[in-house]
Amino acid sequence: MFSEEWDRNHEGQQRPVITNFSFSQLSEGDRRERKKSHTTHGSEGSVPDDRYHSIYFAMLLAGVGFLLPYNSFITDVDYLHRKFKGTSIVFDMSLTYILVALSSVLVNNMLVEKLSLNTRICGGYLFALGPLVIVSVFDVWLELFDTHQSYVLTLVAVAVVAFGCTVQQSSFYGYTGMLPKRYTQGVMTGESTAGVIVSLSRIFTKLLVEDEKSNTIIFFLFSVSVEALCFLLHVVVRQTRFVQYHTERARHGHTWFTGQIRDNPAWKHSGYQIHYDSSADEEDGVATSAVDDADGVHLGSCSHGDGIYVRFDGPKADTRRTWINVKELLGRRCSVARRIWPYMLSITMTYFITLCLFPGLESELHNDILGEWLPILTMALFNMADFVGKILAACPYEWGGVQLLVCSCLRVLLLPLFMMCVSPVQRPLLTHPAWPCCLSLLLGVSNGYLGSVPMIQAAGQVPLQQREIAGNTMTVSYMAGLMLGSVVSYSTYSLTLKAHFIQTLKLNNTLTLQSYKPGH
Repeated sequence: MFSEEWDRNHEGQQRPVITNFSFSQLSEGDRRERKKSHTTHGSEGSVPDDRYHSIYFAMLLAGVGFLLPYNSFITDVDYLHRKFKGTSIVFDMSLTYILVALSSVLVNNMLVEKLSLNTRICGGYLFALGPLVIVSVFDVWLELFDTHQSYVLTLVAVAVVAFGCTVQQSSFYGYTGMLPKRYTQGVMTGESTAGVIVSLSRIFTKLLVEDEKSNTIIFFLFSVSVEALCFLLHVVVRQTRFVQYHTERARHGHTWFTGQIRDNPAWKHSGYQIHYDSSADEEDGVATSAVDDADGVHLGSCSHGDGIYVRFDGPKADTRRTWINVKELLGRRCSVARRIWPYMLSITMTYFITLCLFPGLESELHNDILGEWLPILTMALFNMADFVGKILAACPYEWGGVQLLVCSCLRVLLLPLFMMCVSPVQRPLLTHPAWPCCLSLLLGVSNGYLGSVPMIQAAGQVPLQQREIAGNTMTVSYMAGLMLGSVVSYSTYSLTLKAHFIQTLKLNNTLTLQSYKPGH
């Protein structure tokens, strides 16, 4: 009956393909009662609520999970400098991480429509946990490798961590892009929380346990425990009704038809039974109602203005992943990039400036009084300030994309100031330890704020169904900034190393000339 009525009333228009419908008939009285119930109860209880902010807390821990492994490797700077004395281990780790991470985020963008979100995230957790366990047990505890082998193992472990955590991170930004905005901010706050947790963990283990080997083992095992907790929470949270509601709503687009129900005899008089579950769509300002029939076909209606419009979703059984060719995949990303390019450039510039200075140059800070404590303290201050900056990013202020880009570019002023804290090597221009501490605070809080706001606001510039792609595209920009900053940082280290070598050579020549006496 429905097909015949639709043909008569919608000649020349696109006809929906509807299969396996199994509606039961209602009497006129039942239909009036159903309509009355629908009107009375409205949208009450249909949209899941994040009770006690538990989902937000879980997303915060997710952010901890995909940056904690790398932070665990670079924060243990005193152990690294002792074990690999005279090497550029921190710079090598940073460059290795960034190069592998950039490749990984590109791979993840290719796999975003081929592997499920949960597969990518869980795989990332496993790739992050493995190297932490291997290095802490076989290298630090059992000491099964010599210095050269340990150096290579450390870089390989960082590379594996970079692959796993970047796939996980990129997937999470697509994941939270399907949730309300505050959850993206929660994940980014978690990134800073990872740095704070690792820094405080290193400080306390170093203070409480005098033996360096023992405190390093405890430090790594603590990181393994926190990472495992984040993994378990993800497995639990993805099963919640709140997460499933928002992810399904974002993933499955709806086919809307402009035929109004009240004008369509097939719907107005057919007596089909529709089970209403109304909700207010906060994105579109439209009252919607979801419908399931006995065969799992989703059907819905939308009341907007004077009319009631109908939407049909395909049968759940027909929802299958398809392999999309490269041209279509690139076309989608180019379309998204045209909408969010100022946010992409802003986050690229923010992390470019940060990686020029942290962790590379900060690990090279020296002081006669504080010794190896100075880089540990400045890294802790950076992480704490970064955490504060990401908290401030939750403030409800709408920045323009160009405004964010200008503010990100102004951070370039921090580069010469930090250089004066490490150069010249023997006698820096800014010798007092208060200078690098204050600059680390400024670098951290600006990185936290300007690194979060573009990521949060970019998702709102695209349609709901494109938000996962927008999150992945922003992560590509984020990783590009990290890579460029890491390369410049490595180059800066090479210059300071060369200056240190020349200065040492001159000093040795001077001492040789002073010790020379004629006639000897």
